[in-house]
Amino acid sequence: MEIISQGIGPMFVDPDPDKGRNFFQRKCRKMVNKVMKLQDAIAQFVHDGDYLGIGGFGANRSPIAACHEIVRQGRKKMGFAGHTASHDMQILSAGEVFDRLDVAYVVGLEARGLSSCSRKYLESGKVQVAEWTNYALSVRMKAAAMGVPYLPTRNMMGTDTFKYSAAKIGTCPFTGKKLVLLPALSPDVGIIHVHESDIYGNCRFKGIAVADLELANASKRLIITTEKLIHIDAIKQDPSATRIPYHLVDAVCEVPFGAYPGTMPYEYFSDEDHLKEWLTVERDPEKFKDFLNRNIFACKDHEEYIRVNGGSTKMRALRAKELLLYKEEK
Repeated sequence: MEIISQGIGPMFVDPDPDKGRNFFQRKCRKMVNKVMKLQDAIAQFVHDGDYLGIGGFGANRSPIAACHEIVRQGRKKMGFAGHTASHDMQILSAGEVFDRLDVAYVVGLEARGLSSCSRKYLESGKVQVAEWTNYALSVRMKAAAMGVPYLPTRNMMGTDTFKYSAAKIGTCPFTGKKLVLLPALSPDVGIIHVHESDIYGNCRFKGIAVADLELANASKRLIITTEKLIHIDAIKQDPSATRIPYHLVDAVCEVPFGAYPGTMPYEYFSDEDHLKEWLTVERDPEKFKDFLNRNIFACKDHEEYIRVNGGSTKMRALRAKELLLYKEEK
């Protein structure tokens, strides 16, 4: 295949499928109890220097409790896939967790506004950046899941996004047409928040998957945080509802309201007041330092974080709001 051009962005993850295959051949696929505390899962499976992939979409079904714990445990020098990353990016930027970023959608919290914290960190010179689109990052993880070094698309051609990526443009051997070659991306660790899981890691979640299925299959290690644990009999009664199978999963952590202050579809709405508070207070470095200490470092876990921000009363109100919206949609 003739290579016509290539981007000038850095490549943070080796796309060699055989190196990935060597890892996955050694990975345990037994159906064993994988339930553990979130603190222990982060300590065991998330390391300084690892490349991290986060599930969810924007502030929807994102594993916020896990992001807090990564910051709380002081992880540094990680790579990060900025795929529809909003509040999770904001948290990880506040902790200066990553120094390599494959960027697609970051900094923005959708209609809520832009995170000055995320923006300042990217402008600090402490972070290496390669540009992609959301679709490109999804395809890169799909390539890793398939065990191939790249997948061809027609995405990004003629844009500065291609210029600052690590992609290449080649000639199709069948048609002679130009194609963008997107290199495989296999995170060292992926973290996904779901509605239900059994103790083995068979997971169910409602709503759109976006790139979570690709992330689950591409990640070398996978941590699941779940709203609740269910019995395996429920999984067996409706096996087609399982979206992530147990053999991909390394840890299962029961974390009720684990996506708070984001939205968990059909469970609870986002805490817009608290997200607005984040966006407001981060503009003042001293106030933001106190804010992070109160909401992350001084909290032993996600349950305490929720207590600090309204506790069960707040969560009942957010649950009622989500259920009301769901009823109105129907």
